[in-house]
Amino acid sequence: MMEEMNSLTQEIAAFTVRTTYQVLPWEAIKIAKRCLIDGTGVILSGSTDKASMILREYLESIGGKTESSVLGSKLKVPAPAAALANGTSGHAQDFDDTQLSHSPDRISGLLTHPTTPVLAATFALGEAMGISGKELLTAFLIGLEVECKMAEAIYPIHYGKGYHTTGTIGAFGATAAAGKILRLSEHQMRYALGIVASMSAGIRANFGTMTKPLHAGRAAENGTVAARLAKLGFTSDPHVLENPWGFFKILGDGFDLDKISGKLGIPYTIIDPGVSIKPYPSGVLSHPSMNAMLDLVKEHNLKPEDVAEIHLYAGSNILNPLRYALPQTGLEGKFSLPFCLTSILIRHRAGIREFSDEFVRSPEVQEMMKRVKTFHDPEIEAKGYAKILSRLEVRLKDGRILKKDSGPYKGGPENPLSEVELDEKFSTCAELALPREKFSRALELLKEIEKLQDIRILIPSLTPDA
Repeated sequence: MMEEMNSLTQEIAAFTVRTTYQVLPWEAIKIAKRCLIDGTGVILSGSTDKASMILREYLESIGGKTESSVLGSKLKVPAPAAALANGTSGHAQDFDDTQLSHSPDRISGLLTHPTTPVLAATFALGEAMGISGKELLTAFLIGLEVECKMAEAIYPIHYGKGYHTTGTIGAFGATAAAGKILRLSEHQMRYALGIVASMSAGIRANFGTMTKPLHAGRAAENGTVAARLAKLGFTSDPHVLENPWGFFKILGDGFDLDKISGKLGIPYTIIDPGVSIKPYPSGVLSHPSMNAMLDLVKEHNLKPEDVAEIHLYAGSNILNPLRYALPQTGLEGKFSLPFCLTSILIRHRAGIREFSDEFVRSPEVQEMMKRVKTFHDPEIEAKGYAKILSRLEVRLKDGRILKKDSGPYKGGPENPLSEVELDEKFSTCAELALPREKFSRALELLKEIEKLQDIRILIPSLTPDA
């Protein structure tokens, strides 16, 4: 009887298996290539992070088949391990893209960091199997679409209760991408989704620690493992999403069927409402406020000694996740409005080098952060979560008060990074791990990845010489 019920799991499996490169919208492919470039850059940058180094040390200690590369390093490991390493690196600096929403009740307008789990799984299995660039783009886009539509559909209580959606739902995107690469049948794909449903994990208590990026790595690894197990005949509940004891009910108290059923690829989420490619390596919820602060700093040539206090007004969707009032580490700084605004005021920027333990703990920064006050604003709250809104007041020592409302933030669909800015971000990230001749070649290949007959041609430009 269960086999005859209307099944969302079956709908997702059918979409994943039947979608081909030929039917992908040109605009979706164009944006996917931007996400691919950005995601690859932040993986390379994140490979230099301490969390990534520890993880590589662990992977070296357990060994295994050398089939896939850990980007930014000389290490080759089993494909699931490469997915784990690259997924963790991609999220290590909180510099990876974010999914957006039109729905006012979707917490923060921030549902997943869609690229990292899917791209890490796609690179790992793609290299192991020698797929083409078109196959990579197809798997990547399908994985993103499944991930984003599931994140949009699950009730907001999922995030509100403390689940980290990039870990929990990113695993399904990684599974769809991996299953596409492995050419699973629809029945096998349903099993893969069922397998990964029992592996899905990630809690927001670990924000500001090394374990937050591990969520993305585990999502990529779990998706790769689930798809491989299904290919070998491993079974699971083929109705795992809609089952009363299934994923949506247990982890989210249910879901909105009309936000996903019949909506896969209509339109692709990557097109509408889109994704945000970050200009700053911190939680995207801070970015509109940082942009407003940067505008005031430039317009009035502000210096720390001019400022008595900074008052920021926002809704709970911003204030609750960005919870560190006086951070002591670079990781905590990524989730701290006082630090993000202080960095903009002191250095006129907030890049990878600013989110360091040394800068966060410096006396100048610690003193200035104490002058940043945050306030809950009921009027902003009432406008809904889909827009990341805030209001800034900079109170000067001479008595003046400078005011600025956050607008369409840099990196979002309304104010995207230009091609030059995207290239600059990629280079800034990649140069931390590779020499220029390497990452310049990588950028050339990524821009025309659909022309590659085998993506293993790309890998040497993303790894140091042996």
